[in-house]
Amino acid sequence: MSRRNIRVVLAYDGTDFFGWQNQKEGRTVQAVVEQALAKIHKHPVHVHAAGRTDSGVHAAGQVINFFTDLSSIPSEKFTPALNSILPFDVRALVSEEVDESFHARFDARLREYRYYIYPQPIVPPYFRRYCHWIAYRPHLGRLNRMASYIVGTHDFTSFSALGDPNPSKVRTVQSAAFFPQGPFLVFRITGTSFLWHMVRNLVGTFLMLDQEERPPEQIREILEAKDRDLAGDTAPASGLFLHRVIYDNG
Repeated sequence: MSRRNIRVVLAYDGTDFFGWQNQKEGRTVQAVVEQALAKIHKHPVHVHAAGRTDSGVHAAGQVINFFTDLSSIPSEKFTPALNSILPFDVRALVSEEVDESFHARFDARLREYRYYIYPQPIVPPYFRRYCHWIAYRPHLGRLNRMASYIVGTHDFTSFSALGDPNPSKVRTVQSAAFFPQGPFLVFRITGTSFLWHMVRNLVGTFLMLDQEERPPEQIREILEAKDRDLAGDTAPASGLFLHRVIYDNG
């Protein structure tokens, strides 16, 4: 029986999940997706994801792939088939057949994350789960000068999580910038890969330095020091979205 490699773009509200990856305890996005696929296939199906989002982190464009031995379902029909089973905080947006060699994680060229800040005196309850609320408006120019210092290839030890198992803390950031979007201030960052809590630690540090009106070049000093104690607090998971994943083939 022939098999096909199916790529699916997912969106999910990460609030009530213990992250993407399967765990012994706690609800995960991977588990509910694999449970839905098992119902469709009548046997277990393993999925690969482009990014292992942490507990509470959302996705607008997570990419997964899996192999199917079902010939009765056209590739594009896996979208409604999955959505008929998945819980409402996970949706399949599009599905398509790809080359058998495609791997959602290893073939990803760039990952784009966006972090949403709500800089207003009061946060509406319908935004609360999807942003980081701060009761003041930070200085956009200062934040963007800070962000410019992290572009390139650097050792991001100062912005890693305690206990991060990665042997190397060197990562390449292609772009990093803040921009206004409606009532939000959005931090957009693209790179090949990121350390555990790296984006949230960067945002927390940017906001700390801005609130204390410290010079933007201190980000470079913190980066070069390779000392987590010099950086700011980890920003809440609620503001972070895996926005999209970029591949050479589109």
